[in-house]
Amino acid sequence: MMNTPTFTKLEQYNNQVFLMSDSGDSLTYQEAANLADRMVSAIPQQSLVFLLCQNSVSCIAAYFGLLRKKCVPLLLDQNLNDGLLQGLRDRYCPDFVIKCMDEWRIDERCIDVTTFRSDAEKTALHPELALLLSTSGSTGDPKLVRLSDKNLQRNAEAIAEYLKIDKTQRAVTSLPMHYTYGLSIIHSYALAGASLLVTDKTMFEEDLWNAVRQYRVTSLSGVPYHWNMLKRLRLTEMDLSDLKVLTQAGGKLSEELQNYFGTWAQETGRSFYIMYGQTEATARMSYLPPEKCLEKPGSIGVPVPGGKFLLQDDAGNEIAGAGIEGELVYQGENVSMGYAFCATDLEKEEENKGVLRTGDLAVRDTDGYYYITGRKTRFLKLYGKRVSLDHLEERLKELYPGWDFACTGTDGVVRVFVSGLNMEESSFQYEESIKKISSSLSERFGLHKNKAIVTGLPCIPRNTSGKVIYQELPIIG
Repeated sequence: MMNTPTFTKLEQYNNQVFLMSDSGDSLTYQEAANLADRMVSAIPQQSLVFLLCQNSVSCIAAYFGLLRKKCVPLLLDQNLNDGLLQGLRDRYCPDFVIKCMDEWRIDERCIDVTTFRSDAEKTALHPELALLLSTSGSTGDPKLVRLSDKNLQRNAEAIAEYLKIDKTQRAVTSLPMHYTYGLSIIHSYALAGASLLVTDKTMFEEDLWNAVRQYRVTSLSGVPYHWNMLKRLRLTEMDLSDLKVLTQAGGKLSEELQNYFGTWAQETGRSFYIMYGQTEATARMSYLPPEKCLEKPGSIGVPVPGGKFLLQDDAGNEIAGAGIEGELVYQGENVSMGYAFCATDLEKEEENKGVLRTGDLAVRDTDGYYYITGRKTRFLKLYGKRVSLDHLEERLKELYPGWDFACTGTDGVVRVFVSGLNMEESSFQYEESIKKISSSLSERFGLHKNKAIVTGLPCIPRNTSGKVIYQELPIIG
């Protein structure tokens, strides 16, 4: 059994500033360690704890307190629907539920702890289990990813290494902490003794950018949805002289945006990292070195330090050559222990043994760089041909900048949902826009109008990490 991850040993950086609130308060690493321990002092070791998360200093401190005490937190969106939260409680039977208060207090009163089970009824946990995360954002999916201390430590080490994080750097919590990407930033910066500007402001609020300037933030992270919005917000024209590192993960970035921000980064002495990962691999599996950003459009790069990729065909045989599509398989110590579907699964041994079949299809070029081509489960059969829904979405976004798309369907019919149309325009103009998209589907993709249904929506449903919630799209007959 591995000891607690070293990034939780906050006192090792003593008086170095760790957490800065956009309200003006801050905590050193030693102060954060003291607060974290006080917060969870009444919670026994090996407790299963639901932590209802928000981007606040109190919530981050409570999280570190749970890890330091060898409790097992499940990180959930604090705004999760009450019915979905109750369903998770019924299924996993937590010992405690912690909710963080909105106000800033540097004492243990900034959290609300509710006891749900007595010691005699405690849920049994595997001794190496350290953390539980959901892959579904705010949908309340009962399937959880089981992560060990080793998973957390190795991934934090790899990220800190390739991003070259040191004590001088400052990141901003621009992503939710219950989302694996956002959480990985907290882990890797704590590992390096760096600082975090903690805010729940979004990229669309001026207060966030004022705080980024005031606290001299050096690193900004976002998913493709954020980078699309950041272009529209004219990030490249903002006065952000301290901002030196830009990172993107959480889905495939369009080649147009990769070139746009990659060029800006190159011309201004910044580094733009495109990354790839899954919750099942703790967070990151690959990164594209900044110097390759413009040379390798569409690439997810190379494996993170300590990791390895291989491609397999449908029979499970390894693909050795370049340019041949296969399922992407990752090997590394950051691969999770496996899934949990109910409380008894929390006792299970490690199942993945360091190997993750990602479910993504990819190709490798002659230089050893990888490119995702689609999801194994995001394909339809039309006219006997295989159609990638992910590729279709990506191409439509390129054809119609400023519009958002989501594609679903069944074998025989593709359903294309679009937002960004002027919903206030006349019925004729609206219908003309729909016809324009339908024509593109026919002319560019060979999808007959009877096989491709286009529907306008006010907005495409997305979770807090920017990913499309396909199950919330309307069912079109």
